[in-house]
Amino acid sequence: MTESTPTPTTVRDRFLPHPTLSVVLFLMWLVLVGSVAPASLVMAAVLAFVIPFFTRDYWPERPKVKRWGPLPRFVVVFLWDVLVANVQVAWRIVKVWGTLHPRWLVIPLDIRDPLSITVLANVISLTPGTVSAEVGPDLETLLVHALDAPDEQAAIDFIKRRYEAPIREIFE
Repeated sequence: MTESTPTPTTVRDRFLPHPTLSVVLFLMWLVLVGSVAPASLVMAAVLAFVIPFFTRDYWPERPKVKRWGPLPRFVVVFLWDVLVANVQVAWRIVKVWGTLHPRWLVIPLDIRDPLSITVLANVISLTPGTVSAEVGPDLETLLVHALDAPDEQAAIDFIKRRYEAPIREIFE
């Protein structure tokens, strides 16, 4: 372990350093394979143990969720937006006669916590049609490329309302 990483004090901290991540990995594996057969359960358990165990040194501290209440709603909104964006991007590719309005968006950030900024950047990048490119050196802006954003301010407002506000509520 590095000097900045706190030494695990309990057996649980040593062998199950991120229990929430373990639960998420376990459930995601079962969803991905679409089976609860014994072999799938064993593989899910192995992944849920091994991945957090071997990556614990890269997590100097556990992410702190301040409010769990808004998290399920945010996940549903995000998954819905991914689904809708997939359809929209696919349609834009097939519909060759349409005009795209690609642009760079500079999003002023209300969030300040590095974890919150990282989550926001990842949510944006995981949504088809947008990608986070750079966090400003002062952590006050996020540069995002949008495939089709005819109204720059509307796109910025959408990201701030739909993603940044709930992330701030959850983590800060």
